[in-house]
Amino acid sequence: MTHPTDRHLVWHNGETPALADLVPLAFMGYAHFTAMQVRDGRIRGLDLHLERLRRGSLELFGRALPDEQVLTQLRTALKDAPADLSLMATCYPPAGEFTAAGPDTAPAVLVRTAPPATGPEGPLALAAVAHERFMPSVKHVGEPAKTYFVRQAAARGCDDAVFVDRHGRLTEGSIWNLAFWDGSTVVWPAAEMLSGVTMGIVRRQLTGLGIPQREAEITLDDLPAMAGCAVLNSWTPGVAVHRVDGVELPEAPAFLDLLHRAYALEPLTAA
Repeated sequence: MTHPTDRHLVWHNGETPALADLVPLAFMGYAHFTAMQVRDGRIRGLDLHLERLRRGSLELFGRALPDEQVLTQLRTALKDAPADLSLMATCYPPAGEFTAAGPDTAPAVLVRTAPPATGPEGPLALAAVAHERFMPSVKHVGEPAKTYFVRQAAARGCDDAVFVDRHGRLTEGSIWNLAFWDGSTVVWPAAEMLSGVTMGIVRRQLTGLGIPQREAEITLDDLPAMAGCAVLNSWTPGVAVHRVDGVELPEAPAFLDLLHRAYALEPLTAA
């Protein structure tokens, strides 16, 4: 298969899909996925991506594919591919939605490649909205609320949305984790949320660097005391946030450099 760099390509269970394989997926809302950036043909935090897929499948379907089987499908997508690209692996039930198929049915896998991404330059302004994701620990699909709130944030003159739970805690962004800086310590929100792979990479590398970290419940009222805020996801280990609603935040370039330095220490691994 030719692998142009300017469009999306898809593999279904390790094979080039037929149209009949893809049509049901256009209406599939019961699935989960992981997204990653491939650089020089390799992936940072590959173990964390595999763990995410394994846990998500067990949670949603009661059965997970062996890691080696998933890796085989990733290798198929990366074979003869550009050195740098975006890659997404989605697991879903072959029986479709609105069924009660048991754990005897293995999930199917759709792997998609696309041009590489690096995320926005920032700094970003975030609009706080009251929202709690269903099953927040799973990176699942079918979440129109995310796009809806991004559109609402844009209408308010902001770049993106940040979610506030029923307890008033900041949890996560539309497609981002949050990281804060109190001047000496990296502060991670303590709340129900998706633990991102990039966040996991940064956290373990900060531990290796001896940088203090802590978890804390953070509300809008706590923001004026913070010395910096950033968002991070598979695109980037850190984009500065300069405002949340009406609260201005320092851009804290040293904090951003620290997040990027920690991420860069994570070795790139071949699938």
